[in-house]
Amino acid sequence: MRKDFIKELGYKALDNRLKRISDRMSHDTRKFFKHIDIDIEPSWHLIFKLLEESKTLTMVEIAEQLGYTHPSMVMMLKKMTAKGYITSEKHMVDKRKQNIRLTNKSIDLLPELKRIWFSCENAIYKMLNEDVSILKYLDIIESALKETSFNQRFYNEYQKTRKTSS
Repeated sequence: MRKDFIKELGYKALDNRLKRISDRMSHDTRKFFKHIDIDIEPSWHLIFKLLEESKTLTMVEIAEQLGYTHPSMVMMLKKMTAKGYITSEKHMVDKRKQNIRLTNKSIDLLPELKRIWFSCENAIYKMLNEDVSILKYLDIIESALKETSFNQRFYNEYQKTRKTSS
């Protein structure tokens, strides 16, 4: 059996382990989309869902609702625009803003995307043996990080070790 160094590190490598899982799921999802000949990225489903629900949003509104940075949002929306999935037009009041909406191409694809999302959710649910407690733990982590950043928590713990080693 192969040694799993990241797993052995436990909490010291939690971020790496979560990233590894995320990367695996994204890679496999990308492979799935290629297999069924749909040219989208795994992370785009969030934007499809948001715009299906809200019809029109600005880039800032999308970024805020997803918790993404402005630069990553710009890059993602540019790719989606280039593929013809979204369109943008100047905001009527504030010309600096762009109203973003789904194109007809996306709207036509939505029924298939909904089947995909449903299948994906079921696959994850079954993989977790129908135990949804992981979502509770993720909620706890995200809530704690909103309250006090990881940087601050990390720094506080580091300061404690400096005091005890002096």
